[in-house]
Amino acid sequence: MGKPKLLLPWGQTSILGHLIRRWKELRADQITVTCAARDLTVCAELDRLSFPQQNRIANPDTDRGMFSSIICAAQWHGWRDSLSHWAIVLGDQPHIRSDTLEQLLNFAAKHPQQVCQPSRNGKKGHPVIVPKPVFLQIGKSTSADLKEFLAGQEVAQCQCNDAGQDFDIDRPEDYQQALALDELRAKGTRS
Repeated sequence: MGKPKLLLPWGQTSILGHLIRRWKELRADQITVTCAARDLTVCAELDRLSFPQQNRIANPDTDRGMFSSIICAAQWHGWRDSLSHWAIVLGDQPHIRSDTLEQLLNFAAKHPQQVCQPSRNGKKGHPVIVPKPVFLQIGKSTSADLKEFLAGQEVAQCQCNDAGQDFDIDRPEDYQQALALDELRAKGTRS
């Protein structure tokens, strides 16, 4: 991509700023960002967004992949005791619709003991809603990745009809596709 995906423009902010704002709008009790310990550009963006230092989780070994960041988050000691569930949100899916996220959260409220995952056309996606006992297990996991870890869990699938579930932003053309999808949705809302 040429630079960290989280720093790409999205609306009036960055992808990172958009995701933080979206989860605030969804009334998340606590929002954290897990990123590479030495990624000064993401840290600078978090500073620009006035994102609290105490809600930043440093992953010292991002070379091990996304799951290492999730493990770091599960091992972190800064979580509020009152939390009962976690949303594991990917930084490369800002194009997931708000109503899809609301649908998933409502679904998770009806399935509080299960991991809840959106699904579209038979394909499981993100974000994943994880109850506290399962989240704590992640911190001790020896699984290779989140998919392998979730294979050993009871997962309830929430059927969603959101084309944003079909792809992540991994290449420049994915970013352009996500921007076009978001613009199309915005025009449909204004009509």
